[in-house]
Amino acid sequence: MFDIDWMGLLTREVLRERGAALIAESCAWAVGMSDRPHHERRAGRLVPTGLTVGERAAHGRPLGSEEDGRLDLEDARPGSFQDALNMVDSGGRVQAERFDDEVLVPFVRDTCLVAAERARATRPADWAELAEDVGEDARDLSDVVRAGGWEAPLRIDAEHLVLAALGAVPLIEVEAEGLPLSLVRAAEAVARGAAEPEPAPAPDDALAGALFLARTALEDSGCSVPVRPEEADLLLVALGDQGLEPEEVTTVLPHLPVEEATITRIAATLDGY
Repeated sequence: MFDIDWMGLLTREVLRERGAALIAESCAWAVGMSDRPHHERRAGRLVPTGLTVGERAAHGRPLGSEEDGRLDLEDARPGSFQDALNMVDSGGRVQAERFDDEVLVPFVRDTCLVAAERARATRPADWAELAEDVGEDARDLSDVVRAGGWEAPLRIDAEHLVLAALGAVPLIEVEAEGLPLSLVRAAEAVARGAAEPEPAPAPDDALAGALFLARTALEDSGCSVPVRPEEADLLLVALGDQGLEPEEVTTVLPHLPVEEATITRIAATLDGY
C-alpha cells in the first residue's frame, strides 16, 4: 500500500496558508445572526425566547443549550461565536451543522483541490502513483481527492482553526469583521443576476455530432453549471469518455455553459499532452 501521508500533510499545509481566507469566510457567514429571533427548547418543544440573538447575548445569557447543542461546544463563553454555533435555529438545527455545510465543507474541498493541483505540478510521479493506488484517473483531481479521503480529517482541522481564532470572540465583533466581505458577496450576486448572458456563438453544422456528445458528457459529468475552473479536469475526462478528440474538445467548449477560466485551464492541460 502506497504511503499517502505526504498528501495529507500537504492538505494541512495548504489549509494553514489559506487560514486567513477561512477566518474571513467564517466572519462573513456570521453576519446577520444577531438580528435573528432566538429559540430554545422547553419541555421538549422549540419556542422563541422573545429576544433576538444579539439582545440575548448583550444580556450575558447563553445562546446554546445542553439539550440540543454539541458537547464539544458547551464550554463556550455566553454571547461568543462558539456559543452562537451551539444554538438552534427556528427549525431546531444546531448552527454548527449549518456552518459545517455552508463554510467548512466547500472550503475544505477547495483546499484539497488546491493541494492536488500543487501535488500534480510538483510531484507528478508521486501523484500518478497515488491516483493509481486509489483507483482513479490522475487527471481527475476531484475523483482522486474524493477517493483519498483527506476532506473529513481536514474539516476537523479547519474547525479547530476557526474556533481557536474566533471561538471566544463576541458574536457582534465577528459579524463586524465579516460585514465588508458579506457586502462584497451580496454585490457580486446582484451583478451576476443583472448581467445579460452573452449568446454563445452559433456552432458549425459539421460540429453537430461532437456538440451532441459534449452536451451528453457535461450532463453525465456531475459538474456545476456553468462549469467552474476547479472542475475542468472532471469535465475533460467526461469529454474524453464520450470519444471526443482534443481538437474537438477545443472547438465545442465555447458552445457549452463553461466559465472562460475553465476553458483556459482545459486548453493548458491539452497542450501538455
